[in-house]
Amino acid sequence: MDRLLIQNVHVPDLRRGTRRAHHQVLVEGGVIRAVTDEALPAAGARVLDGGGRTLLPGLIDCHAHVTFSQTNLALLADMPQTTLVLRALPILRGMLGRGFTTVRDAGGADWALKQAIDDGLDGSVLGPRLFVSGPALSPTGGHGDFRPRSDRLRPLGCGCQRLASTRVVDGVDGVRRAVRELLQMGADQIKIMSSGGVASPTDPIDALGYSVEETRAIVDEAAARHTYVLAHAYTPAAIRRAVDCGVRSIEHGNLIDAPTADRMAERGAWAVPTLITYEALAQGGVRLGLGADSAAKIERVRAAGLRSLAIFKAAGVKMALGTDLLGGSHGLQSEELLIRAQVQSNLEVLQSATLIGAELLGQAGQLGEVSPGARADLLLVDGDPLQDLRCLTGQGEGIALVMQAGRIVIDRRSGPTRPPTEGQSGL
Repeated sequence: MDRLLIQNVHVPDLRRGTRRAHHQVLVEGGVIRAVTDEALPAAGARVLDGGGRTLLPGLIDCHAHVTFSQTNLALLADMPQTTLVLRALPILRGMLGRGFTTVRDAGGADWALKQAIDDGLDGSVLGPRLFVSGPALSPTGGHGDFRPRSDRLRPLGCGCQRLASTRVVDGVDGVRRAVRELLQMGADQIKIMSSGGVASPTDPIDALGYSVEETRAIVDEAAARHTYVLAHAYTPAAIRRAVDCGVRSIEHGNLIDAPTADRMAERGAWAVPTLITYEALAQGGVRLGLGADSAAKIERVRAAGLRSLAIFKAAGVKMALGTDLLGGSHGLQSEELLIRAQVQSNLEVLQSATLIGAELLGQAGQLGEVSPGARADLLLVDGDPLQDLRCLTGQGEGIALVMQAGRIVIDRRSGPTRPPTEGQSGL
């Protein structure tokens, strides 16, 4: 197997918040085999001198839409699938360059795109490891039904099932079949709409989405395939309904109250706040194509964002990191770290983007940590993010190197690297 020895790096312990100096990390076959401050045998290994930089696990964005290249989602309705994918490629490369080596796509990306990245060992398709939901499920008139108001509602058989990568489906039997079909088509988890939303034109924020019976049926079908459901939900009523029906992951949650957060903690549900997207939409949503009806909804959820973080934190709800950016705002992805740091400590923010995200994805011990047995998704960072998260922001300028499954996919280091010693090959 290919062996790589990374020397002279500082490895933060993201569970304890400590930073260990002068470590060596041995990678073999794309997996971390050893992490130690003692000398490791380097015979037959390539050597990478970290130059005293910080070695972090790759970041995890648990709520992204890699195929949403337009801010006005209705404009994606008639876009050919090939065009959607081609426009997603620079979005994917940008995410990887910012240090996000894993992304849970919350509606839009499919199994084929995920597989193309997994198979792209020759570098032809670069992007984060994807956990895909396929099209999100929405009830008629819910967040995901992008048909305009009309006295002649366009029937679902005329293409509306693919509007903005959502699928409009109603009734217990209907949602059961839809979940089974999505799982057969390769979805890793199921996304549903449990409340109204910002980007859809005809549903109020505080509208409820799927009924209790429909939600339970969706959760039951997902559980039968050993996976889970994530729910778009803003209000306490929508969140409580979803959580009581067994939904594992609440997306956004801006209007949460303390009793509902306590209920989430009791039920073991995760929260995935996505505050950067409201900043982006407030600053340029209309200019970038957001409809007027949607623009009017932004301020209500934006104003409640930081308060929701504080409520989740006080209740002990696990928070993974998400961004939910659209169109031209994808480049703001890393700014979510700084928004979180207004309420959470730097360590808590990093845990959200690594350990907690991995746990939510069912990948604890495999992703989100620098430890033996984990996949070698690694970042070589100029600076100490435990002290200053800004070294992870922007477009990855502070990230000297990005490694995915033991393969260097981004290398921004300048100057000569340490020459190999006898019996070694250099990197």
